[in-house]
Amino acid sequence: MAYMFFSVILMQLLFSLHNTKAQAQFSLNKGSSLEVERHDQPFLVSEDQTFSCGFYPIGKNAFTFSIWISTNSINKTVVWTANRDSPVNGYGSQVSFRRDGNLVIRDVNGSVVWSTSTNSLDASTISLLNTGNLVINNTKGNSVWQSFGSPTDTLLPYQPLTKGKKIISAMAKGEVSSGYYSLYFDSDNVLKLIYDGPVISSIYWPNPGNNAFQNGRTTYNSSRLAVLDETGLFISSDGFTVSASDLGGSNIRRLTLDSDGNLRMYSLNKSHGSWDVSWEALPKPCDVHGLCGQNGICQYSPSQGITCSCLPGYEMNNRNNWNEGCKPKFTYSCNATKSHFVEFPQVDFYGFDLSYSQQISFHDCVKLCLQNCTCIGFGYRLTGTGVCYPKNALFNGFNSTNFPGRFYLRVPIHSNDLILNSHDNLDCTNVTPHMVVGSPSMFGTSQNNTKWSYIFIFVGVFGALETVLLVIGWWYLLRDREVPKSIEEGYKRLLSQFRRFTYGELKEATSNFKEEIGRGSSGVVYRGVLDDKRVVAVKKLNDVTQEEEEFWAEVNVIGRINHMNLVRMFGLCSERKHRLLVYEHMENRSLDKFLFENDMTLQWSQRFKIGLGVAKGLAYLHHECLEWVIHCDVKPENILLARDFEPKIADFGLAKLSKRDGSGFNTSYMRGTTGYMAPEWALHLPITGKVDVYSYGVVLLELVMGRRVSDWVSSDGEGRMRSITGDVRRVLEGGDELAITSLVDVKLQGQFNNEQLVIMLRVAASCLEEERNRRPTMDEVVKDLIAFDERDDYSLSSN
Repeated sequence: MAYMFFSVILMQLLFSLHNTKAQAQFSLNKGSSLEVERHDQPFLVSEDQTFSCGFYPIGKNAFTFSIWISTNSINKTVVWTANRDSPVNGYGSQVSFRRDGNLVIRDVNGSVVWSTSTNSLDASTISLLNTGNLVINNTKGNSVWQSFGSPTDTLLPYQPLTKGKKIISAMAKGEVSSGYYSLYFDSDNVLKLIYDGPVISSIYWPNPGNNAFQNGRTTYNSSRLAVLDETGLFISSDGFTVSASDLGGSNIRRLTLDSDGNLRMYSLNKSHGSWDVSWEALPKPCDVHGLCGQNGICQYSPSQGITCSCLPGYEMNNRNNWNEGCKPKFTYSCNATKSHFVEFPQVDFYGFDLSYSQQISFHDCVKLCLQNCTCIGFGYRLTGTGVCYPKNALFNGFNSTNFPGRFYLRVPIHSNDLILNSHDNLDCTNVTPHMVVGSPSMFGTSQNNTKWSYIFIFVGVFGALETVLLVIGWWYLLRDREVPKSIEEGYKRLLSQFRRFTYGELKEATSNFKEEIGRGSSGVVYRGVLDDKRVVAVKKLNDVTQEEEEFWAEVNVIGRINHMNLVRMFGLCSERKHRLLVYEHMENRSLDKFLFENDMTLQWSQRFKIGLGVAKGLAYLHHECLEWVIHCDVKPENILLARDFEPKIADFGLAKLSKRDGSGFNTSYMRGTTGYMAPEWALHLPITGKVDVYSYGVVLLELVMGRRVSDWVSSDGEGRMRSITGDVRRVLEGGDELAITSLVDVKLQGQFNNEQLVIMLRVAASCLEEERNRRPTMDEVVKDLIAFDERDDYSLSSN
């Protein structure tokens, strides 16, 4: 421990020495800038010519401001990126070192997509050091900002990884955008790798089956510091130390969290200009979580690398993306007498155990799964008398010849041919079903027992009715003292992918619910910071006894959905009378702040992007979910904006599930917000997805006009648009360009796209038809809008 502590201090001293090196040969003073059109020229070059920074092309007409190592005149290895998730246009964009001391990246429309936020008036120069550190220095030569303080997917020698900082992988090989894997110090002071995907989050390194001490780590050192040096020694304050296979020398090195989730140390082979792997965290690549998605199996071989496959009887959700996993071709049956199991040797799925049973026979493990409707399979390992792992979800699957256990998939009896003769799964030759186990006879359902079964069923039903009456009676007596748990139990099966927070954790994260950032239809939303430094939005219901149904409805809905334009939920709290939901935090908050507050203005391109994104999110809810989801409260307050102004629909407190026959549902009371509610609410007609289409039409008009169109409702309280829709239709039919442009928000000062304006007005008018059958579907809306997205022949019109 003494050597460890000394080594960490030494690394800190070395870092300090390198950070105060003489200024690089090429540095710039305030007022310097680089246009994206000159992306073939670097903004800065380090003194030893190893590192360069400037605009880096990441696709057609898209650029990031990055630092890279040039191994030759063509190959560039990016080691840091400023705007990795917000690329700028290839025309008119610029990076500038402003006179206020800020380094700023602007897109073609003038919007700031990234900034150092230094605002240091005594900042004098910006330099790229030989360490690869981009530094802004003041007149005294001290650093006021440095790229080493905000890493992306790579650590360079003497770049410290500290408390609150993360290394985040790229989404895919050759890309720079943020992916799902992170290296960070957890709250227990241990350096960890985590998969934080669209559906689940799980730590996979060090071995999550062991505690810190079993993994050779310590939780006692709270300095939370990890550093790589130029010789290839990587050392962490939790006791983890590793050396490169080519330790020593003066090789150029980097530590990168790759898109496959593996942490690797690379050394530059100067003779070939290539990068050699000198260490990797996981020698078995399939130990990384999330590689093949839900119901997918990972397999690795030195010759083929990582291959993913679906279980036999399953098929990929998206042939182009394994992260979306696989789906069954059959329907699961909750009836134990109609289910049995298919065995897969040397296959297992990590996590999502319903229980953990030791010293249990294989026969009892089968019964344990069949008796639980949510159990879709189990892992079984014969150690002593056996260990049983029933599971309610299949993630992080792998197939390994060294794995001592077997996995048993629950399937309907009639699916034997589909499972055993499945040949359309990719790379599935090594995941072959071995035998079928389990049968109705295990539950005594032979003909000899039929008569007694009827008697037992009658007695059981009578006893169940009596129990229900007693429970209802006690609920009425005690409902003022404690929230009923019957609703909660019905949804527990859906919650395994979410983190369960305690009320104390969320109270601490929000500083006792100090900073309110919004109000939804069913509660107040507060800003919070979790232990891992993630900023989140915490929604707290005001009246649990009245909002209990909406709490579980929202959990139920969000548990079924996954789309980039729908807000993502991280976890929840259901503790005594406290009901809270924890969401991803949106930096730009809600759409209404930009549309209806004078000091904030959305550019036209951002408005069109928001309109299209909301349409995509609603189309997913209406057409792609297992059951149709009707939001019921679409309005600007429920449309949150990410940093890049990508919209995300939030607040599913009023959402309803509808069957696909299109008949809709009936409700005893009106739902939603006045001004955005479709006429059928007031007319007590069956409610379908067309109520969301109507509300979307109102929002689309408000995006164009920049004011509350929803306030223009009739005084009789029916909640219908008075004349605005008719005016829009008449203007469009008349074709008067001046009349059409007069509808645009004056804050845009005439800067908008004519073609996009017309299509947005046409779509809004069609969505606001009083007769719902004349309104388009959200799929049709997306098709209409997407035809005008990202066109190169935009013509700006000016009043």
